[in-house]
Formats: sequence, C-alpha cells, structure tokens
Amino acid sequence: MTETVVHSKPNPGQEGTMSTPLSGVVTALATPFTPEGRLDEARLRQLVDRNIDGGVGGVVAGGSTGEFASMTGDERRLLVETVIDQTAGRVPVVAQTGAMSAVEAIELSKHAQRAGADVLMVVAPYYEALTVPETLDYLRRVADSVQVPVMLYNLPVATGVNLAPDLVRRLATEVGNIAYIKDTSGDMSQAAQLIHHHGDVISTFVGWDSLCLAAFVEGAAGAVAGTANVIPAELVSVYTSVRSGDLVSARAQWDRVYPLIDAMLSGPFIAAVKAALREFGFPAGTPREPVHDVDPATLAAISSLAKSLRAAPVSEGMTR
Repeated sequence: MTETVVHSKPNPGQEGTMSTPLSGVVTALATPFTPEGRLDEARLRQLVDRNIDGGVGGVVAGGSTGEFASMTGDERRLLVETVIDQTAGRVPVVAQTGAMSAVEAIELSKHAQRAGADVLMVVAPYYEALTVPETLDYLRRVADSVQVPVMLYNLPVATGVNLAPDLVRRLATEVGNIAYIKDTSGDMSQAAQLIHHHGDVISTFVGWDSLCLAAFVEGAAGAVAGTANVIPAELVSVYTSVRSGDLVSARAQWDRVYPLIDAMLSGPFIAAVKAALREFGFPAGTPREPVHDVDPATLAAISSLAKSLRAAPVSEGMTR
C-alpha cells in the first residue's frame, strides 16, 4: 500500500506539514449541543481530548455522526476550526466537507484546508441521487480544488450511489490527492476488494462499526467509527492487538465491546451514541431536532451494557 502524506498544522489559518499516514481508529466525532440547540464549543473541546486520551489515530469533524446535515455553513466552519484548534496537532483532523452542491463543497473544502485540516472527507450529495458520472465529476471537482489528501466517503444508503471498487480505483488514479476511502457500504466483501485489489492506490477505512475487527484482520488501514466517541480506548486496543498479531487478545476485547456497538447500531445511531456517552459520564446533549432521543427500551439496553463495560476497564479486560 502506498503511504500518503498527511498535512497538518497546530496553528489555525496555516496549512499543515505533519508527515504521518492516516491509520488506526479515527473517531467520527459527535457534535455536542447546548439545551438551546447551539453548538457547545466547550464540550466539543472536551470530547476531542477524551478521544485523544483514548489513543485514537485521528478525529473527524462534521461527519454523519456529527450531524453536519443539520448545521448551517457557518456552524460547519466553526466546528472544523474548533476541532483543529483543540487538537493542536496531536492527531490528524479529517474535515467532512461534502455538501448538496459542488460549489458549497468546494467552499467548505478550501476553508478547511486554510484552517489546517489534515484530510478532507467528501460525501456526495444525499437528497436526490446523482448518476455515477455526476458523482465522479463532483468528487473530482472537489478534490481538485484543494491540495490536502482527500478521503472519499462511500455512503450509498444516503447518497443512492455506491462507489464500487473499480470506480474508486479510477478516481484515485486520476486525482492525485485522493488517498483514502471510508467505505460505509456495510459490505465486507467490497471492503476486502478495496484492501486487496486496490491497496496500491488507496487506503481503506471501514465505516461500518460492527465490521471493525473483520476489517482490521483483513488489512484495512483502519476504521472511521462513531462508536469510538464512547469507547475509544477499547477500539484502539482491538486495532493494536490485531496489528501486533495477537488475534486471541483482539477477539477477546472485541467480544467485550461488540454487544454495546451492536446496541448503538440497532437504535437511531446519533441518538444512541449520545445516550451511551451520557451512560459513560460524558453528556453531550441530545440530537438536534427533529431527531429524537432514544426510546426507553434502547436506553435501558445501552445503560446495562455500558455498566458492564465500566465495571471492567479496558486494561483489565485485555487478554495477554
């Protein structure tokens, strides 16, 4: 697999220079809101620190878990600036800059690059499905507008278009700064094709949290996971165990965390992540309206599983 250079900078307003390939567990950050529904900058900064302290390899600002679709352009820019400022070069920052039009996506991408984002993640428009040629043109235009590495965000359930492995290869070959893909198709066979057949031109991150262990074992560069907001150290420990060749330990740790991951994926995901954060003593508000909080049954399941994990911290649950 080719190594790509991640450009990062701890000082907002300047392009970065950190030379580190993006890898490992990358948290798709939740966005904390105040009771009045405004972006809670102070809590967001604490959430960034919580994840970095958990050992993650990077953070995503303004992804799907971060509720970007419910934000104004100004809020999205503020979110990216705040995350970059708080991260201060400790880990790479991935800014999700996809939008409903190429013009808006390019504007957001150029802003994120100026602010110091290390990588840009770009999702295709997600209301009325584009054709495949339209999708490819959009992704080319956005990637060509910046110099920093770009991560394609394959989210067919929302966009209506699946970026099949051959299309991904074409884009990565044609556009020099397309370096990564977050594959949230939920199709492990597709992820395996990306890893094994196209790893010479692009690095694959799985975006379906329940496939993390399988993807790590298969050789993925990492995972972009919303559940890492809740259990960053635990997911990082699974990844590092796989990378070190200790599959027994990796499986034992995965068995501990999978029930909670599955519970979060089984409920409305954004609300479930925020509910789980509350159960771990880190309230980050509720989803922005019109999205509701989790129902009592989902909350009860998450609460029970969170209690079990809290009773056995990651350091105690690891198999040596």
